[in-house]
Amino acid sequence: MAVDMEKALAMSEEEVQEKLTEVAFEMIANVGTARGMYIEAIQEAKKGEYEKAGKLIEEGKQIFVEGHHAHSDVLAMQASGVKIPMNIFLMHAEDQMLTAESFEIMANELIAVYKLMEERIAGK
Repeated sequence: MAVDMEKALAMSEEEVQEKLTEVAFEMIANVGTARGMYIEAIQEAKKGEYEKAGKLIEEGKQIFVEGHHAHSDVLAMQASGVKIPMNIFLMHAEDQMLTAESFEIMANELIAVYKLMEERIAGK
């Protein structure tokens, strides 16, 4: 969802709040889905299904980026001079975004550990 900056600059505070809430829910939906895929990737790696795990990580990254683009809209609004008021939904969305990003890092690390364990058990 790209934000038209001319329209954003003309918005009332109430309209800005509504737009922030809309963006926040888009972020939450996307990064929450990505986080779930990272968790599922760990579970697949635990079963030795590394190809499935890798596909889930990649798919999760693509969905995460959609949430990140929504967040970029908020940053662009502020950079264009729109006063961004405190919005609890946006705060929650940003927290979820950071958590999902951390899950991706941990998922990649755990997948690597599962692979290493499997190699060592197999004597490779």
